[in-house]
Amino acid sequence: MDVFHVTDQQGKKITDNMTIEYIEKALGPKGQTADESKSWSAKRVGVHSNTAIELVGRDRPGLLSEISAVIANQQFNVAAAEVWTHNRRIACVVYLNDDTTTHSHDPARLSAMEEQLKNILRVCGGGDDDKVAAHANFSMGLTHIDRRLHQMLFAEMDYEVKAEAEELKISVDRCSEKDYSVVTVRCRDRPKLMFDIVCTLTDMQYVVFHATISSDTPYATQEYYIRHMDGSPVNTQGEEERVIRCLEAAILRRVSEGLSLELCAKDRVGLLSEVTRVLRENGLSVSRAGVTTVGEQAVNIFYVRDASGNPVDMKTIERLRKEIGHTMMLNVKRSPSTSNATQPQASNKPSFSFGSLFERFMPS
Repeated sequence: MDVFHVTDQQGKKITDNMTIEYIEKALGPKGQTADESKSWSAKRVGVHSNTAIELVGRDRPGLLSEISAVIANQQFNVAAAEVWTHNRRIACVVYLNDDTTTHSHDPARLSAMEEQLKNILRVCGGGDDDKVAAHANFSMGLTHIDRRLHQMLFAEMDYEVKAEAEELKISVDRCSEKDYSVVTVRCRDRPKLMFDIVCTLTDMQYVVFHATISSDTPYATQEYYIRHMDGSPVNTQGEEERVIRCLEAAILRRVSEGLSLELCAKDRVGLLSEVTRVLRENGLSVSRAGVTTVGEQAVNIFYVRDASGNPVDMKTIERLRKEIGHTMMLNVKRSPSTSNATQPQASNKPSFSFGSLFERFMPS
């Protein structure tokens, strides 16, 4: 039996009937059918039937702008997207539709766009020998988009760089009586912390037999009793270190420091390209992004910093307001002090998921 005591992102009791009904349906006896197990967030904004492209490679300033320009030049519209960067790697999933139809299954245009995107990522990697990936799928299948981003960055081995996060403590110990390994995580609490940890352990081919989760705000302590799928525990010191580094990466991928920019405008082909171009021309680098559309309205959210990784000054923000303020709404939110990488997001900051963005346009 699994028992979860949950709250919303503001720490309050969940009262929204739509959310409650979804949880009951997803966890109930019919929750694992092929139709119902597709990404809920993707279905709610109507992008599950569009073309999805996945991009992964080495990150650099201005890369998202170049990717967006290629998509716009091929006259595809970005219906939704999610972009993560971590340890100089970028992973993004972009849902596309045609500028005149709801689907974008033109093989010739898709092939041309795919080749151009591969060239951009190859330049970022420094040559043909670097691993690059850019491919188009007609649907995302059954994988949750956040989990897919974890898988993409994991495959890129973004965990190889040792994390520097004082308030993030992870240990792996042997429980010899039960022949388990006990993974203990202690860090600042935040939404989706357990999701990120469990998905990573599962994708590393470990089975969680027992877990204890507690939160004494603002910190969380989580213990996972794990084994390999063949029943053996973590066997070597090298394997323990790999588990620790992979979990550190999984936790830190969602952490975004700096300034949050939220832009709302009427959706159109090239909107994302225009916005990212303006950000690049003003010396801003995007560390994370979320894009969605509801009807004719597009919402783009970016975490940005300057090209050197420093906080963005207000003069730059004022230039942005003057340059794009006539065509779209711009809301600026500064992250709380992030003296370390495990600082949680402020409760009033938007979460990067299609579902949460969609709910903002629903009638109360």
